[in-house]
Amino acid sequence: MNVGIIGSGTMGSGIAQVAATSGCNVKLYDTNQVALDKAKTTLEKILSRLIEKGLIDADEKNRIQSNISYVDSLRDLSDSNLTIEAIIENLDIKQKLFAELETYVPSDCIIASNTSSLSIASIASSLQKPERCIGIHFFNPAPLMKLVEVVPAIQTSDEVLETSVKTISDWKKVVAVAKDTPGFIVNRVARPFYGESLRIYEEGIADFATIDWSLKTLGGFRMGPFELMDFIGNDVNYTVTETVFAAFYFDPRYKPAFTQKRFAEAGYLGRKSGRGYYDYDENGRIVISNESEKSRNEGLAQQIFDRVLVMLINEAADALFLNIASAEDIDNAMTKGVNYPKGLLAWADEKGIDWCVSKLDGLYNEYHEDRYRCSPLLRKMNKANKTFF
Repeated sequence: MNVGIIGSGTMGSGIAQVAATSGCNVKLYDTNQVALDKAKTTLEKILSRLIEKGLIDADEKNRIQSNISYVDSLRDLSDSNLTIEAIIENLDIKQKLFAELETYVPSDCIIASNTSSLSIASIASSLQKPERCIGIHFFNPAPLMKLVEVVPAIQTSDEVLETSVKTISDWKKVVAVAKDTPGFIVNRVARPFYGESLRIYEEGIADFATIDWSLKTLGGFRMGPFELMDFIGNDVNYTVTETVFAAFYFDPRYKPAFTQKRFAEAGYLGRKSGRGYYDYDENGRIVISNESEKSRNEGLAQQIFDRVLVMLINEAADALFLNIASAEDIDNAMTKGVNYPKGLLAWADEKGIDWCVSKLDGLYNEYHEDRYRCSPLLRKMNKANKTFF
């Protein structure tokens, strides 16, 4: 298969590596020659490290490298069977790119976007043949993360969806098919991990470190929400939250937090700026005060964990209720896409659907905010005494 990748940044280069490793002939396109040179040098370093670790040999390294060529003209993608765009998250720029790209590629070439937040239907509308457009959303770093969300637009043909799913599966990725709605699966369902944790902080219930400690200790999450926001970048995470909030017609469940907005405005972006919710030492390690550690107790930890978990479960249940994806794909998305210790719907079964409904109703009764409304699916399942799996 001939694959064209548009954009040679971290994501585009990673996707190119994945496709080349699977034996595809890949052309990595960028208008910036410096960026292309950097992508080539970075791949050399990555593959050399894999040799050092004993994961590949020199022949495999040469094979992968020989499968990728670096081009600076869209016309060079004219023999592509599949193109995947991985450029800036700007709808106008993507639409202009797709309209031009379509004039060069074959009529049966699949034209895909790696967007994490934009409407696939809107992107597809720029094409003469919108039925060939689809979302193929990788997670960073693409070679390591197992999940890929495949998102058909309402214009996408069944054949294009089927071919895309088979192709990505052949690339040894776990595919989750998602409806073309804001945030798809992961960026939608994961919002409460950040949003409810910020709300708990803003209410003065606990500080950043205690909230992180609670979710890691009781939930088994690899990183707490504030560690993760610092890792992602507060500017990036806040923008996604704001985008999802607006896209859902300002549903209060997705309301951004002033705390994160102020941190982003102050330039406290996290690891990349040396300061975020945490201070970082010269080795990039988090500095936690002794006072924060003294304030921790199991009762508080349980309160925090239960509140964040039930909000995550509610979001996952609502995604299923609205046919965003199947139960299996929703749980796969969260375990393979953001490394959650368990699928949220499986977690709901474990905790008990009645427990979920009771916790959510308790929060709603306390706050009387629509943010805490219980998903109709959870109520129906509770009445029928059903489980997700």
